Amino acid sequence: MSGAALGLEIVFVFFLALFLLHRYGDFKKQHRLVIIGTLLAWYLCFLIVFILPLDVSTTIYNRCKHAAANSSPPENSNITGLYATANPVPSQHPCFKPWSYIPDGIMPIFWRVVYWTSQFLTWILLPFMQSYARSGGFSITGKIKTALIENAIYYGTYLLIFGAFLIYVAVNPHLHLEWNQLQTIGIAAANTWGLFLLVLLLGYGLVEIPRSYWNGAKRGYLLMKTYFKAAKLMTEKADAEENLEDAMEEVRKVNESIKYNHPLRKCVDTILKKCPTEYQEKMGRNMDDYEDFDEKHNIYPSEKSLVKLHKQVIYSVQRHRRTQVQWQILLEQAFYLEDVAKNETSATRQFVHTFQSPEPENRFIQYFYNPTFEWYWECLLRPWFYKILAVVLSIFSVIVVWSECTFFSTTPVLSLFAVFIQLAEKTYNYIYIEIACFLSIFFLSICVYSTVFRIRVFNYYYLASHHQTDAYSLLFSGMLFCRLTPPLCLNFLGLTHMDSSISHKNTQPTAYTSIMGSMKVLSFIADGFYIYYPMLVVILCIATYFSLGTRCLNLLGFQQFMGDDDMTSDLVNEGKELIRKGIYTKYPDRPVLKAISNKLLRVWRRAASCLKNGKNVMDTIEKIPLGTEISILTPKSQTSQMLIPTVLHSNIPGLITGLKGTG
Repeated sequence: MSGAALGLEIVFVFFLALFLLHRYGDFKKQHRLVIIGTLLAWYLCFLIVFILPLDVSTTIYNRCKHAAANSSPPENSNITGLYATANPVPSQHPCFKPWSYIPDGIMPIFWRVVYWTSQFLTWILLPFMQSYARSGGFSITGKIKTALIENAIYYGTYLLIFGAFLIYVAVNPHLHLEWNQLQTIGIAAANTWGLFLLVLLLGYGLVEIPRSYWNGAKRGYLLMKTYFKAAKLMTEKADAEENLEDAMEEVRKVNESIKYNHPLRKCVDTILKKCPTEYQEKMGRNMDDYEDFDEKHNIYPSEKSLVKLHKQVIYSVQRHRRTQVQWQILLEQAFYLEDVAKNETSATRQFVHTFQSPEPENRFIQYFYNPTFEWYWECLLRPWFYKILAVVLSIFSVIVVWSECTFFSTTPVLSLFAVFIQLAEKTYNYIYIEIACFLSIFFLSICVYSTVFRIRVFNYYYLASHHQTDAYSLLFSGMLFCRLTPPLCLNFLGLTHMDSSISHKNTQPTAYTSIMGSMKVLSFIADGFYIYYPMLVVILCIATYFSLGTRCLNLLGFQQFMGDDDMTSDLVNEGKELIRKGIYTKYPDRPVLKAISNKLLRVWRRAASCLKNGKNVMDTIEKIPLGTEISILTPKSQTSQMLIPTVLHSNIPGLITGLKGTG
């Protein structure tokens, strides 16, 4: 099995990254360089998380061999007695080779390739590709120039940190610059930037993730929060539509002023290709290409203004598409949560969907995940499962916070991660060590990366499933993963005392820490920032627990979901109405809606008759109580029972009021 585990995980992680990228990206529409760059970034970061546990188990085995070699008695022993033999005395430290043992010399090369490739991607290539993808330039040279200018702040920040460390080493008389030390300075600069952001994101995720599952177990909580999101998203969606209309109006004016024989016509055609199809067709019908331009009487835009318009169009189209996707996903969530709320009181204990998904489900899933099983899971088991999961995640969070504050203590060992690993090391339980390391790193990664997409300021970079993520968001995710994963794993090795600079023991380090170099070159970083800065996670966790950030954003006018707030209640009610209106736009041709509409039409006619005869309209309305079952004839001539949705029932009084106005 020597090296086989490493090879299997390399192949497995590649297909895992490819599967996730296929789910979020669009291989057909997006540029190949964007797909390759994002795939490589995700792949390298996933490799670090999956391979690091193998590095830990291999290092423990190598330490055992080294200890056994140093403690073995000499071969020619003069010891005599009852148990004396002619053979050498066996070692007091029996070493068992792990199933995933990796031969010497492989891991240092592997980590060096993975680390430096990921750093090249995150600091140079991906930011450049990100700006290049959104540049408004019409030539390769123009796009490259724009990308370099936009990324000057990133490159400048990195060079500033690196330069400060370089000056510190240069003026220190006890240190002499060598190539390895220059590498260490570069690594320290990158890890310092990553650790600074890492602790901020980790402090939020350690509290918010367990709390989100606990709140998700509450009846109606997710539905209320979805209504709240709908109200805020509709505002953003309307703003995106308005910006798109403004951009398309500018494009229309430019398209009409610059005719086919104008020198800048190619630039206009490039802009038109970035517009939505319906706008392209509309502008194509309204343009007469055979009309020559008159340079004397018309004022034409410059190439610089067209570059600005091109960038505006790219941004507006991407933002509009993103909000449309978010809105459709939110509608699906709201409809399903409304179904869950209605089915909780079902006496038949079978889950009834108001609207079936347009995509056919797998037969295997339909067989096992039938309406009965779905009811028990959604209405009975999932709330309890979420509560148990929230408790388990809370325990993990407490362990992380405690270990972050105490991992510098080696006598006694206070870090719980280090205690667990050292106990397993005594029994050489390599399976437990690898599983514990993987779960710990995975939990830390989830806390950090999920925070990026939970905080509203980062919501601009939206990873949407069903191939709806734009190139800018894909590249940003790959760039962020590459920046945060190395310091995250280095921090984990410090928590487990596998980093010799933390444990202060003259033991063999892991291959991962060996490529980082000796941080003694920058003692104030190794003995100061890396040790004490992670303690700030306690303050961040306390602030997150009491929702201090949410309250501050509310005071600043950025409304956040708070159950006891009047503004939150107003937005929830507004979102509820928006979801009710969205049901007609999303399912206009469904047989369910047609059948319900026909039944409502008969009720409206009766209501109109009641109005003419002076009768009470509400007597007619009450004939269709909420939850009434109606028979619907499907295309397969099968009759199914469906519930009248809350949205239609609650809209009847308003529609009857409209009848009064037209009567």
